[in-house]
Amino acid sequence: MSSALTVVGGALAVVVLLSLSAFFSSSEIAVFSLPREWIETQAAAGDDRAVLLKELHDNPHRLLVTLLVGNNIVNIAISSIVTVLVAQSLDPGPAVVATTALTSVLILLFGEIVPKAFGLANAKRWSLTVASPVRVVELALSPLITLFDGVTRRLNAFIPVETDIEKPYLE
Repeated sequence: MSSALTVVGGALAVVVLLSLSAFFSSSEIAVFSLPREWIETQAAAGDDRAVLLKELHDNPHRLLVTLLVGNNIVNIAISSIVTVLVAQSLDPGPAVVATTALTSVLILLFGEIVPKAFGLANAKRWSLTVASPVRVVELALSPLITLFDGVTRRLNAFIPVETDIEKPYLE
């Protein structure tokens, strides 16, 4: 009974976490695919969601770090849970292979490719929808985001090429 409960609970957790991965991936592509002028026009028109979106977009490095930290946390959690579930049924060697394959397929399909296609196809509407939840994530994970924001800015100073990791999104 306990094993069945673990499998059901783990499967439900993976579904929730995949939904969060989809949220982060679709948010990233939606927000960064929009022209800055569109965001500024919407904000100037008085749409509160667009004002918040503009605030997020005005610091693109921090916004990207926020989305990447959130996405990586949930993707690593997915991998951990799937590992526990698969390890109950297989020996260690095959469990590693099965976990890697299963997790890769789940995350690529449902956490990356399909959500990014959705975000790109619905960028204007979706970016306005996700602005507030992204701000909540930024506040909730603020210590981690501030740490990674600072560390990546310092590391980027040592890269002899373009150091703004978000610049290709904004052109």
